[in-house]
Amino acid sequence: MFSFGLTRRGNGVSRSGRTFRPEPRIATHNGDYALYTAARCVAQFVDSARTTPSGDRFAVTALVYAAAALAEIAGCWAFWSWLRLGRSPAWALAGVVSLVAFAWLLTRVDQPHAARTFAAYGGVYIAASLVWLRVVEGVDPDRWDLAGAGLCLAGAALILLGPRA
Repeated sequence: MFSFGLTRRGNGVSRSGRTFRPEPRIATHNGDYALYTAARCVAQFVDSARTTPSGDRFAVTALVYAAAALAEIAGCWAFWSWLRLGRSPAWALAGVVSLVAFAWLLTRVDQPHAARTFAAYGGVYIAASLVWLRVVEGVDPDRWDLAGAGLCLAGAALILLGPRA
């Protein structure tokens, strides 16, 4: 268990003298408090999605992010094809249309702050790029690609689903 010099005392004061809101001690496997917190965030989101009138909010958000990733990658690929692969300038027009669709799709996410929406989308974009790498370009992502995408998706989930005060 790593404490990094910080301990949680029952009185709400750390060794450095800073105060904080004490949380009840919860036994976690090997003291993995960060992992426990991430799991708690996801569990709270799933519970809140089930109790809201739009219980499929998470599914809608995931689909919008997937569609936005497809539109953005396709738009960028169109410009890549035009400028790097010598394809017709018509590819640039298709790229513009695709990138406009991408921007519009991100406005459909049910999140009050644009920056949080964009930050969470970043993880989805990275994972979708690796799917594009495999499906369109025919290159298998290696284990480091997959591990990195997994970390990015976990970060995106924390940004999007974390409990807010």
